[in-house]
Amino acid sequence: MQKSIAAVFDSAGTLLHMYRVAKDINSGKTITGVESTALVAQRKGRALIVLHTEPAVILSVDRNMRVIDFIEDHGVAIDISCASIPFSLDEAYDIIKDSNIKIGDILQVVDAVKVHCPKIFYVAAGIIVDRNDHTVPYVLSTGGRMFHDTKGTIDQLKARGVDVYIASGDSRRNLKQLAGCIDIPMERVYDIATTREKARIVLDLKEKYDRVLMVGDGMNDILALRAADIGVVTLQQGDERPEKLERSADVVIRDIREVLDIVDSL
Repeated sequence: MQKSIAAVFDSAGTLLHMYRVAKDINSGKTITGVESTALVAQRKGRALIVLHTEPAVILSVDRNMRVIDFIEDHGVAIDISCASIPFSLDEAYDIIKDSNIKIGDILQVVDAVKVHCPKIFYVAAGIIVDRNDHTVPYVLSTGGRMFHDTKGTIDQLKARGVDVYIASGDSRRNLKQLAGCIDIPMERVYDIATTREKARIVLDLKEKYDRVLMVGDGMNDILALRAADIGVVTLQQGDERPEKLERSADVVIRDIREVLDIVDSL
């Protein structure tokens, strides 16, 4: 009898090739090719905050406006995408409120992403907060486009009877666009999923399926990789991955198409 299989994918760096730029608020320098979760993990007590707004809305306001004023005036919701330790949304909001970061800081990194990644799939903006000194050390922007073989791989997985899910720290707005392109129903898409929530999602799916695969590329996937029947780390993004991450996986791949071989082996 054929076994039922579910495959859970992270989005950034897994389904999408990402370009990321951060701005060090203290020095004013921009940093290219950064890993968002790595900046959070640099210091205990940090969290990555996602702004739920369209880039066009940010572009429409005065560059000198404080970010907290923009959030309040436009009713922008915020969420915690990942954190190095448990972090409350109220605490993150207070840190942003007491900071002097401007819309211009965010636009600087958004503009840099657009320049370096012209065939962009979407652009997102985020803020890293640090509870140790109650500051915003970085603002950042990410842009992504699908890997060449993403859609074909997902189509072939579905043709094999595999149920495909997405569990990502990204916003629902961005994931809705991605899910539409690869025909994943939104009820199988989990947005703003933290490290622990990804693991919980995998464990819940293990109650329904004979085998559950988790495919990811970042430290925020590590608990889900361990929880899955088969944890797969992909290196297709091209960034250097921590040894701890690779050790947490059952399989390390360099191309998303290799997921098909793993499924066929089951």
